[in-house]
Amino acid sequence: MGKRPPKWVGRAATLLAGVFGVAMAVPSTASAGQVTIFNGAAPATGAGDYVALGDSYSSGVGTGVYDPASGACARSPLSYPPLWDAEHHPASFEFVACSGAKTADVLANQISALQPATDLVTITIGGNDAGFGPVLQTCTAAQSDSTCIAAVDAAEAFDRSVLRDRLARTYAAIRQAAPHAQVVVLGYPRVFDVAPSCADPRVPNVARRTKLNEGADVLDGVIQSVSQQFGFYFGDVRDQFASHGVCSADP
Repeated sequence: MGKRPPKWVGRAATLLAGVFGVAMAVPSTASAGQVTIFNGAAPATGAGDYVALGDSYSSGVGTGVYDPASGACARSPLSYPPLWDAEHHPASFEFVACSGAKTADVLANQISALQPATDLVTITIGGNDAGFGPVLQTCTAAQSDSTCIAAVDAAEAFDRSVLRDRLARTYAAIRQAAPHAQVVVLGYPRVFDVAPSCADPRVPNVARRTKLNEGADVLDGVIQSVSQQFGFYFGDVRDQFASHGVCSADP
């Protein structure tokens, strides 16, 4: 008690909570923008009205460059929505994703950006609801692996029950507000590499890292399942982030 956690803990905690931009993988593959961002689900280039919803994986926290007018929402010109807008020139573009957003925030503050004529909607949401930041800190500080495992198990149970219902309400509201739009729901990456050794001895051991990655997979599985029930496209970003997690050679 009383000691500050290592800096990587805060960075990884915010990542799990939906803070690092999911588009961090985009610049290296910008020439394949549609495939990279939407995994083949992007609409026709230069057409339609595009609205980007979501949390900080969509707003682009972690890029280090933000629109001052966006305030605490920390919207970055280097996040995937404005990068896609700049490359494909939709008829209109509304960027309302906000750092720290939960499903309730999307319903209260972001849905209003949608219109009946909206053609494309993208969203990342659910990570902050799941509270994986606190879970990560538990897994870092806990004396036993069992305490970490129990915390992740509790988060997984939340995802399968409470979060599932919250996502369903959010997706239903999106469909009602934009009845004809193509909706692309992006998932979250696994945060850790699970190589047995790690250069930072303060990182959770391999058993805990494996369990935390399992939690991310459960979260993605719930998001995929619910989004597909609404006929939305699920964009799985885990392959994009592979070999770039904490403890990897290129984190």
